[in-house]
Amino acid sequence: MDIRALTPDYAVSPQIEPSDLPAIKAAGYVTVIDNRPDGEIPPHLHADVMRKAVESLGMTFVANPVIGGAMTMENVTAQGAAMAGSSGPVLAYCASGNRSSVMWALAEAGKRPTDELVGIPARFGYQLEHLRPQIEALAKAAG
Repeated sequence: MDIRALTPDYAVSPQIEPSDLPAIKAAGYVTVIDNRPDGEIPPHLHADVMRKAVESLGMTFVANPVIGGAMTMENVTAQGAAMAGSSGPVLAYCASGNRSSVMWALAEAGKRPTDELVGIPARFGYQLEHLRPQIEALAKAAG
């Protein structure tokens, strides 16, 4: 497990396992967002299995599968709603953490400066510069 905190309230991670969940809870996360489609992963990591494991520990689970290169505004809206609705810190995961970083940046457009939305994930190796025009367009639409 490799948790990368983008903010005190939102972190991303490459794929997690059910066995990682007690440590995730102990680290203070209360919501887990799965940004991987089941078709990418073996059955023991599918959303229904992860949901049961997360909820058995008293945390909230949100399935928001994002297909690489085919993300939608519904994905962005769902991620933003999960973040806003969480009673505490959120951990979002996908294959590498990149899609979860992209979802954060797009969901936060207009709430934080674009330079932060691109720069913070870059500290962890997630290059979102190519999304600057989309982030700025979303920020303008939100404002």
